[in-house]
Amino acid sequence: MAYVDPRLRGKPAPSVSVGQMEEGHVARLAAMKGSELAFLDQRVPGYQREIINIIGMGVVENLDDPDLKPKIAAPAHGFAVTYVRHTPKGHGAALHRHPTEEVFIAAKGPWEVFWLEGDIERTITLQPGDIISVPIGVYRGFRNAGDDPEATLIALVGGPDPGKVDWHPSVIEMARRTGLSVDDEGRLIVAEAAQ
Repeated sequence: MAYVDPRLRGKPAPSVSVGQMEEGHVARLAAMKGSELAFLDQRVPGYQREIINIIGMGVVENLDDPDLKPKIAAPAHGFAVTYVRHTPKGHGAALHRHPTEEVFIAAKGPWEVFWLEGDIERTITLQPGDIISVPIGVYRGFRNAGDDPEATLIALVGGPDPGKVDWHPSVIEMARRTGLSVDDEGRLIVAEAAQ
């Protein structure tokens, strides 16, 4: 007798048609539109990028932006997948951390992933197909390391509850000067820029 995972034992395999798969479980890159204001840091010079939620709500802070609705309607059980694109050279995400692992996959173009080792910034460059898994609680960020603004990075946040982004204090201060902050639940607050 073959092994059957206890979570599947006794459950019939679902019957899913091509139409059902296409309707609720497929996202086509050519049709995707994301948001340029999903996170606190996106107005800070050097951190411009487009965020596209593929599946799972992830950790976005701008819950009112309809372009941040996941492109795959099916629920994600314990993970979220996001594309990052339309990122000028040297731009990306500022220092942040999560209560879960975060995996980055360079899909197109080279990407630098950086993190803090104490107060020292460390960097690794990913080429297309390369993957890095950043440990829980480490302040990390990423930036487009090439000249192609169409470079694409895939980010996966794991765990049954990815929580919200925990920004490095320096990022929060920079963002406040642009008029952005987050409330106690991690929702984006847009206010007037500081003079």
